[in-house]
Amino acid sequence: MKRTFQFIWVDAFTKNALGGNPCPVVFNAESLSSEEMLALTREMNQSETAFLMKSKTAHLKARYFTPEREIPLAGHPTIASIHAALEEGLLTIDGELTDIQLELNDGPITVRVEKNSDGTLIRMFQRKPEFFEIHDPALIIPIYGLELSDLLSGAKVQTVSTGTRQLMVPLKSHEALKKISLQAELYKKYRSETNFFSAHLFAMPGISADATTFARHPGIAPDTAEDAFTGSATGGMAAYLWKYGFLKEPSFIAEQGHWMGRPGRAFVQVTGSRDNIETVSVAGFATTIMRGQLTL
Repeated sequence: MKRTFQFIWVDAFTKNALGGNPCPVVFNAESLSSEEMLALTREMNQSETAFLMKSKTAHLKARYFTPEREIPLAGHPTIASIHAALEEGLLTIDGELTDIQLELNDGPITVRVEKNSDGTLIRMFQRKPEFFEIHDPALIIPIYGLELSDLLSGAKVQTVSTGTRQLMVPLKSHEALKKISLQAELYKKYRSETNFFSAHLFAMPGISADATTFARHPGIAPDTAEDAFTGSATGGMAAYLWKYGFLKEPSFIAEQGHWMGRPGRAFVQVTGSRDNIETVSVAGFATTIMRGQLTL
């Protein structure tokens, strides 16, 4: 017997169609197995696909997959999921500000919907930051076709998690970011020997005059070659920059994707002292560009 599922294709971290990071959001996914979710994600051929279902403990439950695997927390699928759920009437908001509990596999997170004159801003509160391994730059630099002089002076290369372990690689300039050339075999070998999901390479300032950071997030097959906007890694980057004193203020605008023709922006807020960060919130707009039906 065939099953049908409705989906919405959302561009997250942008107000403009074909900007930011695209994410298919599949509704009523309770009957899909993990294997089917992974297969559908590969069929969609995007960096991540979100699957929504009812929750007994929160307003909504979501599972996120890349073409390689399921991941515990992700930024642009969260923005896309809440946007899609609001459009489909699965969630309702009361007034200008509403907090939503979103159940993920490793527990709930709070997502705040903020109505303002610019539209509907969706803000996800990520996990309390954790700071893990510090990596030898001499081992990291060849993976990305860079030189030691491309690293930000005095900065560590470190694994940071606000829900997903990301390798933070601070670079000194946009010119260094442009030089990135991921060496797939070196990357696969190093990742297999350590414990991180992917790497976030970034520099200051942003592309726009009001932005503080600009980043790139390269990957390898079966995942996409580069992520257009990486919300979870943006949270880890913010925690890293605040902890080590590279940010003067705890709130800023992060940019990503411009060189891919998919400019994205996030409004980031770090809460807590530099020595005890409580949470990082990453907010963005979103827009629907496609609706469809899956048949299995």
